[in-house]
Amino acid sequence: MSDELQWMIERQIPHLRRYAFALTRDRDTADEIVQDCLERALRKRHLWQRRGSIRSWLFRILHRQSVNHFRRVRGDHVPAETGVIDMTVAQPPDQEARMECLNMAEALDRLPAEQRAVVLFVALEGLAYDEVAEITGVPVGTVRSRLSRARETLRLSREAAPPERQAAKLRIVK
Repeated sequence: MSDELQWMIERQIPHLRRYAFALTRDRDTADEIVQDCLERALRKRHLWQRRGSIRSWLFRILHRQSVNHFRRVRGDHVPAETGVIDMTVAQPPDQEARMECLNMAEALDRLPAEQRAVVLFVALEGLAYDEVAEITGVPVGTVRSRLSRARETLRLSREAAPPERQAAKLRIVK
């Protein structure tokens, strides 16, 4: 393997780990999926045609690995573990912001897998719609539609929050 290709793949590992963790909410499972992705990428490196970005190619492999993983475990829903999200020992009071993050994580978990993947690619990884379309293997219009439906669902879940959480949101937004 060329040093250049190895360097390009290594630069993407933090992005792959972040996306995998956002999908699984479990560091061990996320690392397992990323490892499978990297193994497959190294075995199939001759298939990368050096057109487009290596990031899109790796995310396409990671996306397929995660779909295969979830098919194996037969789970369409991955619960958020609060202990994993907040791993710090001591921190200043941030209950309202933390609750907002937990609520958003739970709302993301309730989205269908296809919508959750698109939201994470666009919002978390900052990928363009055409890159997401290439990674997921669907037309750009489908990516936009899934993203629109996911955003609307997330917006409605925020509006459906109990009154005490709505008051907290108003303080955070201001």
